[in-house]
Amino acid sequence: MKCAALILVPVLSFLLTGCKNPVEEPAVKTTEPKKYENYTLVWNDEFDGTALDLSKWNYETGTGVNGDFGTGQLDRATNRKENVTIAQGVQNAEGGCLAIITRKERYIDRDYTSGRITTSGKSSWGPGNRIEARVMASDVLYKGQGFAFWMMPAEKPADQNTIMWPQGGEIDIMEYVGSIPYHNLGSVHYAWSWLNNQWADWNHGHKGAYYSYGTRDVPLSSPSYGGYPPAKNDTSAGSSAFHIYGIEWFTNRIEFAVDGNTYHVHYFNDGDAFDGGVGDGQDEDGAKTINGKRTLLSEYSNHFSEWHPFEHPFFAILSSGVGGNDNKTYGGAIVPEAIFPCSVYVDWVRVYKKNG
Repeated sequence: MKCAALILVPVLSFLLTGCKNPVEEPAVKTTEPKKYENYTLVWNDEFDGTALDLSKWNYETGTGVNGDFGTGQLDRATNRKENVTIAQGVQNAEGGCLAIITRKERYIDRDYTSGRITTSGKSSWGPGNRIEARVMASDVLYKGQGFAFWMMPAEKPADQNTIMWPQGGEIDIMEYVGSIPYHNLGSVHYAWSWLNNQWADWNHGHKGAYYSYGTRDVPLSSPSYGGYPPAKNDTSAGSSAFHIYGIEWFTNRIEFAVDGNTYHVHYFNDGDAFDGGVGDGQDEDGAKTINGKRTLLSEYSNHFSEWHPFEHPFFAILSSGVGGNDNKTYGGAIVPEAIFPCSVYVDWVRVYKKNG
């Protein structure tokens, strides 16, 4: 769900109960941002202040243009501290954390509230960048709960007023849902045809791979709903700990990784992953063992000359949500036993630019 999927691990009782944060002073980062060879850190938010940095982020509020963010969600995103706040004292954090909290409460016209923030109009990145976030989806434990770290287009063709989805593309770096607790989904969305920059329900391509927290690679078969809620300390569940979700974005491909384990490589051009570099007009995907790990290779998303989606900058989004049905919402409909508030913690977001 582009609620974004959500994860939870009960860590801070003050967030779960609504009590006052016991730590009033901003935390001091305990580690310096990691350095990568041939990359320079160009943008980051460590969430160590006392409030969301509005020079870097925007609140996106409401329910989307069609009343459900286009994904069948039941929640309303707000700019309240009840849904988006800075938390201190989170276990195993490297300082302060952004907390995005989904609540079951009547607010305006909805029975659930959520948080959604973006860098739209402030920062965007494209090929030549490494983009990462350290996230613990600690309370995403039940079907219908979800959290996502994802990206949408920051540019459009010069002769167009806007860029339609999915012609402009979409990148889902982290998409974690309570109904599939042992896997993350890393994906690209794109269009088969330019179609005069108009939407059609058939005009949607998607290439995604699941990452197994247990085996640290792509599972032998795609997971289905089940196994929720996982045990609190089950390290095979994504909700049990902080993980680093990221992409390395090249001119011809995007590589998806969790904790440095690459599990999905999407190539933009036909033939770059298969058929010896010769295009055959087909979108293909298949798992291969690379460095001892199952990795999904997929191609291609440059289907038309008018716009090549992943050759342009995208802005970042962090969002939570509540699923409204099993057919439209990724992660499925909310179940009655789901526990709220549902908190997800983001320790930091960092962007590195490739040197040269």
